[in-house]
Amino acid sequence: MAEAWRRLTEWPRHGEAVPLTRVTVVPAAPTRQGTVVVVRTGLGPFAFDDTMEVTVWRPPEGDVSGLCRLEKRGRVVLGWAEIEVRPGPGGRTRVLWREELRVRLLPGFFDGVLERAARYVFGRAVNRLLRRA
Repeated sequence: MAEAWRRLTEWPRHGEAVPLTRVTVVPAAPTRQGTVVVVRTGLGPFAFDDTMEVTVWRPPEGDVSGLCRLEKRGRVVLGWAEIEVRPGPGGRTRVLWREELRVRLLPGFFDGVLERAARYVFGRAVNRLLRRA
């Protein structure tokens, strides 16, 4: 679990896993409650910041699950994300990524499309982060 946790919560690595994305962390390591993660997504003038604050930081210990919750505080993207690692069968690790995502000024009609797109993008990112040391 500890290795999966490390790979998923080294925030700058997310920029390597998600196209057109750069990540800044304030303060720099180590992450703790109150850490701010700024994800800049886009190209040139067509970019925006997804600012998130770590509100829960509970790394895994032994066989006890780990949980990180990020509250989105930006001007464009709202909601929250949670990363949880827990013991899985056969000594493996089970990873849960939950997210509630809203885009300011985007009508609710688009919620389903946004949810499916986010699931696809973040699912691929999580897989990349877990595969790369």
